[in-house]
Amino acid sequence: MPIPDGVFQSFETIARERLRGRDEDDWHILALALALNSPIWTEDTDFFGIGAVTWKTSSIDGFFES
Repeated sequence: MPIPDGVFQSFETIARERLRGRDEDDWHILALALALNSPIWTEDTDFFGIGAVTWKTSSIDGFFES
């Protein structure tokens, strides 16, 4: 089910600012994570170091193996 733009639209500006100089086309992913106070599961290094919690697959695998 698609998520309505209204859920994350108010975070567009901050998401674009944080991704400036990286892949700004991914702003909607960051905006949704900020709106939901949720981490991002990604291997995309554009999301690392921008003030959002990220999980790599290797970290998630280790979490479930514990």
